[in-house]
Amino acid sequence: MSVTSASRGTILLVEDERDTREMLAGAIERAGFRCVTAADRAGALEMVASAGFIDVVVTDVVLGPDDHGGLHLMTDLRTEGVLAPVIVITAYADVEKVKVALNRGAIHLLEKPFRARELIEVIRFVRSRGGSVHHMAEQALAHAGLTDKELAVARQLLKGLSYGEIAEIERNSPTTIRQHVSTIYAKCGVRSRAELFRLAYAR
Repeated sequence: MSVTSASRGTILLVEDERDTREMLAGAIERAGFRCVTAADRAGALEMVASAGFIDVVVTDVVLGPDDHGGLHLMTDLRTEGVLAPVIVITAYADVEKVKVALNRGAIHLLEKPFRARELIEVIRFVRSRGGSVHHMAEQALAHAGLTDKELAVARQLLKGLSYGEIAEIERNSPTTIRQHVSTIYAKCGVRSRAELFRLAYAR
């Protein structure tokens, strides 16, 4: 993976048809993104666990025998804390599926057949919008190289909780939380909670 592709972001592509998956993945990579792929919900969740921060998810609605596999995946991803914007692709217009996709947070729908360049344009557009504010915050924290514990504490900081409240949630002493906060600030290049807020949300 080149520095350029890393800076442009990682795309998770979930498509059960192998030829289509490989063709689209190749086009995404040539456009300068890093692309990780899966053929089904289980594979997508495994990829999420190992691929690092996901910037955009592209999923087909139908995944194998499951006519709503991509829609179920959207719920799975949110459960796993993946807040990346989702682009849904489908082989035909289906009002009910479109309604469900939008209700579950899809940011764009792309109907088959489409050209690979159309998907790239949508990905670029979605990236330019930055996704939800929660996704933006997660993106900022992901780039800071925080440990799992530091990440948990940073999320509580961004919720406005006090050191005492965070200590109770994380089952640590306030002193330990202060130590984590000092490390978080250092890794993020900030000096205060206010600066952490600006880093996370002021895009």
